[in-house]
Formats: sequence, C-alpha cells, structure tokens
Amino acid sequence: MRHTLSVLVENKFGVLARIAGMFSGRGFNIDTVNVGPTLDPNTSRMTLVVRGDDTVLEQVTKQLNKLVDVISIQDFRDDEYVDRELVLMRVRVDAGTRSEVMQICDVFRAKIVDVQHKNFLIEVTGHEGKINKFMRLMHSFGISDVARTGKVAMSRQEEG
Repeated sequence: MRHTLSVLVENKFGVLARIAGMFSGRGFNIDTVNVGPTLDPNTSRMTLVVRGDDTVLEQVTKQLNKLVDVISIQDFRDDEYVDRELVLMRVRVDAGTRSEVMQICDVFRAKIVDVQHKNFLIEVTGHEGKINKFMRLMHSFGISDVARTGKVAMSRQEEG
C-alpha cells in the first residue's frame, strides 16, 4: 500500500538529509519525495510517498515526529487531498508519427515545449494515473528520456 505524507519542516540546512537518513537507517523506502517552500520562509513542505502497511506507516510517522526539524505530519487518505506530478519526456517522432503524437498530447492536455527534427519534448501534469496512461501511449513511439518531479499534494480542507 502506498501512503502520501505531507511533512511541514523547518527550512534549515540538512533537514532533507536527516529525513532521508532516518528512512534509510530503518530500512524504509521512499517512492517519491518533493520539497518546496511554503508561504512562510522559515518552513518547507515535503511530500513523501512511502510504501508499506499501516504498521510501517505508524513507524515512519513516529520516527519523523522524533526529528527536531519536523513541525507537523499529515497522512493523506483517499479523496482527502489533491495531488499532481509534472513530467518532462523526450519522445521520438518522424513525419509519419508527428500528428498522432500531437493529437494524443491534445487529449491529455500535455504541452509540446520543444520541437526538434527527430523528437518532441513534452510536458504533462496530472495525477499518477493520468501520467502513467500517457506514458504507456508514448512508449509505442519511443521515449528516449524522462524527468519526473514526484508527487505534490495538498489537503482539500484548510488546516487550522
């Protein structure tokens, strides 16, 4: 089972290293991690996707709460949050496939951000299911490179 955690941390040097070290030291794996600033320049928000059952999630949460730089942890459950990911991918094209790739991009609201003679650089954003479906379709044309941001998530409810 995959869990999405939103972790508010102090914006200090070494926080990411300490959190990653906690995970590796206890044998927990991070599927994706994304870190960015918040409205408060003293804090950052980490979105972590971890794999494991409820026992693993409980242990991860307890260990994170022990770290001095962690302010709060929110475990997102289904339908409690909105998530997105950004993917850049280089897809091979030729005269016969250009229009088909462009049509698929239109359907998925993906953007072609760079055009070269033999490839398109495509930007697509959305939830993981949309991204995975788009990538499966692009594989038939040939994906030569991919960069993924990892998931960012926000609660549907305002905290406080």
